[in-house]
Amino acid sequence: MLDPQLLDLDTDYLIASHSLTTATGLAEMLDHAYSHDRITRFLSKEASHQKTYWRQIKPILRQIEHEDGVIVVDDTIEEKPYTDENDIVCWHYDHSNSRNVKGMNLLNFVYHRQFDNGSDFS
Repeated sequence: MLDPQLLDLDTDYLIASHSLTTATGLAEMLDHAYSHDRITRFLSKEASHQKTYWRQIKPILRQIEHEDGVIVVDDTIEEKPYTDENDIVCWHYDHSNSRNVKGMNLLNFVYHRQFDNGSDFS
């Protein structure tokens, strides 16, 4: 199973970086709370699938779900013009600007529902 904390840290590191990203760089940024070997092993695992992610988020979703709730799915591109192309950073068509940009294509999932008193929850 994925280490959700390491996944979050690595994702944030990739999004925030404007230059070369490495397992050693992430380990140094975290004051070696995770060794670069552990980060490398984590990143070299077989790609996760929908079932893996669903098993991670299902317990959280079940706690807050409601029959009137919806999951809003949207994509965005985090531009990375100075990062070398790789499996994550590559060219994507940006519909909002009608042009191709180099970056990471991210999916956002937001759960939204309205409470009985009329207030919103997202």
